[in-house]
Amino acid sequence: MKYFGLQSQIWRNNSNSVLLLVMFPLIFFVLTWLFFFFISMGSEVHRTINQINQSFLTTAPFIIGGVGLWFIIAWFSHSAMINSATDSTPLERNENKRVYNLVENLCISTGMTTPKINIIDDDSLNAFASGIDQHTFSISLSKGIIEKLNDEELEAVIAHELTHIRNRDVRLLIISIIFVGIFAFISQAIFRMLQFGGGGRSKKDGGGGWAIIIALVLALIGFLISSLLRFALSRKREYLADAGSAELTHRPLALASALRKISVDPTIEAVKRKDIAQMFIENPQVPEKKGSFSISSLFDTHPPIDKRIQILEQF
Repeated sequence: MKYFGLQSQIWRNNSNSVLLLVMFPLIFFVLTWLFFFFISMGSEVHRTINQINQSFLTTAPFIIGGVGLWFIIAWFSHSAMINSATDSTPLERNENKRVYNLVENLCISTGMTTPKINIIDDDSLNAFASGIDQHTFSISLSKGIIEKLNDEELEAVIAHELTHIRNRDVRLLIISIIFVGIFAFISQAIFRMLQFGGGGRSKKDGGGGWAIIIALVLALIGFLISSLLRFALSRKREYLADAGSAELTHRPLALASALRKISVDPTIEAVKRKDIAQMFIENPQVPEKKGSFSISSLFDTHPPIDKRIQILEQF
């Protein structure tokens, strides 16, 4: 896979971040308009397009306010949320000078500010980067990956995670996680409403149950579309970070060797959420059994690790 260069990738990811910021609210607006449209079709009183548009415009400010509030809260609390979901805690310099030396040497060679370094108390092999700016950028390494990789392999993994930070992959991914989380929350809320009495009210109000079902279907469609976009971005960014690691260390075979070891045991028990799982160098969740290709592969958080190794060996 061709590596397009650091500045080109930073520009591309910044552009994708803007695109996501526009696309996800646009999906909200389209699905909201469709909600009023389908409600009108199912109603005994036919409504014109102008009336549907008026209902949509009346609702739009509340959508903007709700989405904006959710985004702001998630934006400023993402670090605590991710650390909690991964059991990641700060690693002090006196606990492991080897890791600090590897990280700092790479940062000096690239002119980067050294990110925070965290450790996951798990014997499996995995790592991830997160953050939205210089104050929140961090690299988290499992205890297993620190202990079981040699210096060249661990340096290659760290370079992979630093590339995610340099490319602004981490910010792009967090934006996508936030917006997909909104669709997931709405879907769950509507489903619970339907499960605990929403359907029963339809007999009395003549349309409440139908409206809830339409809202649930549209929310699930939004969740599906946004999830597909998120996972596609996640898979592509791993190839680019692999190439960035090879460019930084000049040792692509070291990362290939590290990925082989990681593939044997990447499972981090603390990670239960798929949105958090996609941040790791390899999926930390228990792998699902499947054939060479399936529809479910569209929801894979990572590209096949064998293919990544093959590309690195040809770098």
